Amino acid sequence: MKVAFATQDLKRVDAHFGWAKNIAIYEISPDDYRFVEAVQFASDLAEDGNEDKLTPKIEAIKDCAILYVAAIGGSGAARVVANNVHPLKVAQPELISDLLEKLQGVLRGVPPPWLRKALLKGEERKLDFADEVDNG
Repeated sequence: MKVAFATQDLKRVDAHFGWAKNIAIYEISPDDYRFVEAVQFASDLAEDGNEDKLTPKIEAIKDCAILYVAAIGGSGAARVVANNVHPLKVAQPELISDLLEKLQGVLRGVPPPWLRKALLKGEERKLDFADEVDNG
């Protein structure tokens, strides 16, 4: 599963989604995680009301199941959720490595329902119609 982090320094979740200079993307499993890429953003980051600034960020995270942010506006959150990405807000800046380790711990146990759903992102639903047939 891919996880995205809104970050200014590529080390901590310390950025508002709309104002983030970087989105760090990691692949995570219960036993391992690896850095995939950092997507950098430059222009008009602090321009409130400019919804166009979110389009490249939404595009960058669309394959991710979870997005960690320091903050996110209502319209940004709605667009993230519409792309089947679950936004998670951190109360204070946290190291990405710490968040990855905490998430791995949850994945090793019994993940909550929202996380189980997020884990299925990208997997095609498989229906076996033979199981649906009533032979009685």
